[in-house]
Formats: sequence, C-alpha cells, structure tokens
Amino acid sequence: MSEECTHDCSSCSQNCASRSAAPQHEAPPPHSRIKKGLGVLAGKGGGGNSMPRGLLAIALRRRGYSCGVLDADITGPSIPKLFGIHGHAMADEAGAWPIKSRTGIDVMSINLLVDNEEDPVVWRGPVIAGAVKQFWTDVVWKDVDFLFVDMPPGTGDVPLTVFQSLPVDGIVVVASPQELVGMIVAKAVNMAAMMHVPMLGIVENMSYLICPDCGKHIQLFGDSHVDEVAAKHQLPVLAKMPIDPQLAQLADAGMLETYAPDVLAGAADAVEKLLK
Repeated sequence: MSEECTHDCSSCSQNCASRSAAPQHEAPPPHSRIKKGLGVLAGKGGGGNSMPRGLLAIALRRRGYSCGVLDADITGPSIPKLFGIHGHAMADEAGAWPIKSRTGIDVMSINLLVDNEEDPVVWRGPVIAGAVKQFWTDVVWKDVDFLFVDMPPGTGDVPLTVFQSLPVDGIVVVASPQELVGMIVAKAVNMAAMMHVPMLGIVENMSYLICPDCGKHIQLFGDSHVDEVAAKHQLPVLAKMPIDPQLAQLADAGMLETYAPDVLAGAADAVEKLLK
C-alpha cells in the first residue's frame, strides 16, 4: 500500500494487497437460467425508487424479453403492490417459484411469503441479508433474460450482499433533482467500483411536472444537477422521469404494467445492449 493511499480503489490503478478482490458469487438452483442480472440502486430513500425499477422491467418485457424482479427491499417491499400481485409463492423439490405478473414478469418478494402482507418484517441486518441471498440460491428463475434486483436505498447490508452473492452485470442509479444528488451518486459509483460492477448510467426520477394546461415543464425541486453530476463521473443520463399523477394512480391500483408512456426508453436501450 502506498503512503499516499486514499483508500478509494475506484480512482486508483495500483494492484496492491488491500485492493478489493472480485467477489465469488453464490450458485443459483440447477433449474435457474438467468442471462443478465441488473442492480437498481438509489442513494437515498423517499424518491419513489421502486417505480423506475418496475417500469424498467416492464419496458424490457414489452420488447419481448423474459424479465424477473427480485425484491431485495425486505423491510419495505413494494414490488408486489405495484404489479398487483398477492398470495403466496409456491415451492417444490426444485425450489421456490416466483409469481408471474399480468404480462409474465416473474416476481419474488418477502410479501409473497408472509401470512399477512401488512405485517412488518422486524429483522436484524444479518437475517435480512440471508433472506436476500436465498432469493437467489433457493428461487427458480427459469429462462430469464434480465433479472432486476430492487434494493433498498443506501450502500448498506443488502446492496453489499447482492453484489457479493449475485453476478450483477450492471447497475442503474436512481436519483432525484436536488443538489444532494452529487454526493449520493458518488457513493453509488464508488461502491460499484469497489465491487467490480459496471455502472450503466443514471435515471433521474421526479425530474419535472408537465403543466396540464400549457404543457410547460415545471421543475418542482429546482434546477436539475443530474447532467453535471453524470459528466463528472463519465456516466450517461439514461432518462428523466416526470411526475405523473396517472402513474401514481396506476401504481396504487397495482396496474403499473398498463402505464403507456415509455419514459425509460434510454435506460432500456442501455440494458438491452448487455445481451447484444
């Protein structure tokens, strides 16, 4: 280790002993067939982060790909609600099986395993991390082109478990327009570099509101800083999602798959390139 070491491996080309090694991933069940794993990471909560994660899977499904969503947000699972999925996942000697949505997207979430989906999951970090790992090692993701992993915000136990246990082929960062986004994206970029996972780009959620009368774009949270932040880290801005009351209504009704606007086309293009 150099005396000038900053302990930031993401900006260092030295191959020293303290540099993080690429993780050894857990093996999925024998019947699982996953071509590409995608992590969707948000640096902070409160930004409606599960919405773009669900919409990204929907966008790729509309292009003819087989998609799955692994809901790794154990204490705040929202994916089943967005897709209108209720009930219990089934299991047999091969493993546990995800439940398919209306359009055929495979979904596995802790809410599909508990007796009452409104009961809180009051678990400590190691137990939560173990559950996330089991969603990979014990669930049969059969013939899936893209498996999207919906992670809780931050860079804590769950994202670390995902990056160490699952072969993640790329990360999409979800951010919001506030100036705070610079620090949030930097943390996500640095974590991705430490875990040897490529960053595909940034999606800005709640970027603007379209006035229903004149069509003007109203920036409710002030001027966006995502372009300059993306340029700083040499990342593309994959999409800028508007605040859409219709989207919120469909999500509350469990009808996210019926939302027509293709607001994540750029992000879907970046993900699709992983197969091409």
